[in-house]
Amino acid sequence: MIKQNYPIDANTLQKLGIDALTEKLGAVGMIEFMRLFDAGYGDYTKDRHKMFEHLTIDDICNEIGIK
Repeated sequence: MIKQNYPIDANTLQKLGIDALTEKLGAVGMIEFMRLFDAGYGDYTKDRHKMFEHLTIDDICNEIGIK
């Protein structure tokens, strides 16, 4: 394990983390692992409201099988 004096700056921490992941998982595994934490883009809350604004409670209940 690499011993570091903390706190360290964000760039150094990122490099150490990527190096450690690459060492254990290989380059492709590191990339796949990093993709798990992609924050995405846009505003999910606004998009969700726009997507479902036309639905009523009855529509939702019917859709999921609650009468």
